[in-house]
Amino acid sequence: MIFAVILLAFLLGSVPFGYVIGKLKGVDVRKHGSGNIGATNVSRVLGKKWGAVVLLLDALKGALPVLLLKLSGAPLHYQVLAGLAAVLGHCFSPFLGFRGGKGVATGLGAFLVISPKVTFFAFLIFIVVFLLTRYVSLSSITAALSYPLLFKFFEKPDEASFIAVAVTAFVIVAKHYQNILRLLRGEEKKFR
Repeated sequence: MIFAVILLAFLLGSVPFGYVIGKLKGVDVRKHGSGNIGATNVSRVLGKKWGAVVLLLDALKGALPVLLLKLSGAPLHYQVLAGLAAVLGHCFSPFLGFRGGKGVATGLGAFLVISPKVTFFAFLIFIVVFLLTRYVSLSSITAALSYPLLFKFFEKPDEASFIAVAVTAFVIVAKHYQNILRLLRGEEKKFR
């Protein structure tokens, strides 16, 4: 059952809600703004209301499989693997030719179920960096990098759980490589 839920997590994570909502509105969000299917680009292309909807849906697809495992009493490392699977599904969706978003909202949903306390502190870091810089990408990268350290400090996880969280954070940061290049060149757009 656990492996079925992890597979389900990948498939659920693969559902490209930003792309689907854009198509329902007559827009391919991949051809506008940053070209990303995530909430930030959807906000820029379709408006903040639709960006919020995508944020919620992307977070839910990370949270639901993890919650299912948590409620069933599965060990922490299986919960974290389900979160990683959902993020990988979002980032490499088979429905979009194994392309996708950056995994931030999906990771947020998964991590919120895994450890609300750690997620709260990582979210505070996101907010502080965002208020200081107005860069969603830099805020997301900083929060993702801080999460494994906070997780290690607060949750004292087993090695497998820590490694899976660190890999999830690495995937999220790696998917921001274009943003990192734009930040270094001073070309990244601020969120208004």
